[in-house]
Amino acid sequence: MSSTTIYSTPPPPPLPTGKTNTHQFPSVDRLVFLIDKSKSINHLLQLHAALLRHGLHHHSILNFKLQRSYYTLGRLDYSVSLFERTHNPNVFFWTSIINGHVQRALHDQALFYYAQMLVHGVEPNCFTFSSLLKSCPLEPGKALHSQAIKLGFVSDLFVRTGLVDVYARGGDVMSAQQLFDTMPEKSLVSLTAMMTCYAKYGELGKARVLFEEMKERDIICWNVMIDGYAQNGMPNEAFILFRKMLRARVKPNEVTVLSVLSACGQLGVLESGRWLHSYIENNRIEINVHVGTALVDMYSKCGSLEDARLVFDRIKDKDVVAWNSMITGYAIHGFSQNALQLFNEMCMIGHHPTHVTFIAVLSACGHAGLVSEGWSFFHSMKDQYGIEPRIEHYGCMVNLLGRAGHLEEAYALVKNMNTEPDPVLWGTLLAACRLHNNIALGEEIAEFLVGKNLANSGTYILLSNIYAAAGNWDGVARVRTLMKDSGVQKEPGCSSIEVNNKVHEFLAGDKKHPNSKEIYMMLEEINGWLKAHGYTPQTEIVLHDLGERQKEQSLEVHSEKLAMAFGLISTQPGTTIKIVKNLRVCLDCHDVTKLISKITGRKIVMRDRNRFHHFVNGSCSCGDYW
Repeated sequence: MSSTTIYSTPPPPPLPTGKTNTHQFPSVDRLVFLIDKSKSINHLLQLHAALLRHGLHHHSILNFKLQRSYYTLGRLDYSVSLFERTHNPNVFFWTSIINGHVQRALHDQALFYYAQMLVHGVEPNCFTFSSLLKSCPLEPGKALHSQAIKLGFVSDLFVRTGLVDVYARGGDVMSAQQLFDTMPEKSLVSLTAMMTCYAKYGELGKARVLFEEMKERDIICWNVMIDGYAQNGMPNEAFILFRKMLRARVKPNEVTVLSVLSACGQLGVLESGRWLHSYIENNRIEINVHVGTALVDMYSKCGSLEDARLVFDRIKDKDVVAWNSMITGYAIHGFSQNALQLFNEMCMIGHHPTHVTFIAVLSACGHAGLVSEGWSFFHSMKDQYGIEPRIEHYGCMVNLLGRAGHLEEAYALVKNMNTEPDPVLWGTLLAACRLHNNIALGEEIAEFLVGKNLANSGTYILLSNIYAAAGNWDGVARVRTLMKDSGVQKEPGCSSIEVNNKVHEFLAGDKKHPNSKEIYMMLEEINGWLKAHGYTPQTEIVLHDLGERQKEQSLEVHSEKLAMAFGLISTQPGTTIKIVKNLRVCLDCHDVTKLISKITGRKIVMRDRNRFHHFVNGSCSCGDYW
């Protein structure tokens, strides 16, 4: 046969020395067994040499077994060499060499061999198609689908499952669903493929229906569902399902704990995260670089940089992702110098920074107002490291410049970007206008966004706040009418606190908590402390046309204050209180928290939308710059 291969032909395997007793040479069945059981390439080479010596190298079954075993043991080049020497290979040989390339994710070469197979007049079988469809890209998958229909293999369970997987991975949910729905018999693999498709594209309800209908579930099914929740902003559901998995006595693996650690980080639940870390260690799940990095990320997001750094220092063979995770941890906590120092250490030992590294470094500069350093890092991305800045990097620079009061410079950067700015970027600039009371620029940006149909809820709310801060209540009313007409709703402020492995959530003015009476009694006590220390509520930040006392009452029941009051009555004196807020913490709550940390002698850690705040003895780690 004639065929092109990208591999060089390996030299013939070395022949063992010494004489062989031909009467004791194993039978073909025994040789097949020995080839199948080979665990090392050296052993396989010895068997191959023996076949050559005894003239059995053209035996079709033995040759086929050798070809398959070579790529199984990591020597695809030897498999290709054997295949090229095979006279008139049949469909099994072709399918085997295709499968060998598929297992190494060499899809183009696998498709090349399939094309050559057809050229040589060998008709594929269902195993050929099921091999080709594994990890096959969408467009070639569609062509294979057509051929499977033409050759009558589309009804085969494995082929149909492979096609469902191809469409699911390619994002063609409708085609995947049509194939799946018309399957007369659904295997665990096909159910998992369809469930993965739904989970990946955010259709968690449909994924859960399939999950609940499964008569049997393996670890992969559980992982798909748990990860689907974690990746789609439903960390509570991920954690609940994980606990259900443990009750079902299904043993988690590395994939499971990576998803659940992500869920813990999103929720900011340190106690649960520590419990999971202990579970990993006690159940001998290897803390490799992937699990170690996930632990660093979880501890950073849950407010314990100390634990994050301990895990980071213990990770062996750290890759750039691990370094990025620790640098990001320092950045979101506002420890900018630590982040920049770690960046320098990473570069000194030879790691090449990635676009994620620079998001972390630029964020660190933004939290500390390091404008010149930020520009230096931003320019070095392309000039020194060959990394083209993405919209996220521009967002970091706009945030840095905007917070530092360089609004015109930030605006010029947005207008001169190489890529089209998105609503998030404009929102960052608009927030800076709100921070520095630049009404004219804020109005200009908001009008531009509304005119381009790029405005979102944040756009309207920021513009409304800009007007309110200036006392322009007509402007506020106009914006709120626009919001109503556009069906835009303001995201309510929500704060959560974890106590005894349970998360408690509060909205502003919330009275639904079982301990609501005790919480409001604690609030009254806090108000007494604050007045005794001469604190005056910052009613100017209440952006509603209300009387002064009404504004004070509005401030007193902000969600973070309710969470703080609950923390004070529910935890031992002296213990750290950790609160997670979905929005930026307001100025009044920030100042109140500083005072409470001084009055109670407690450390209070608050994670808001932008960063962490560590309140200790009346001061905050942000230095009042946030």
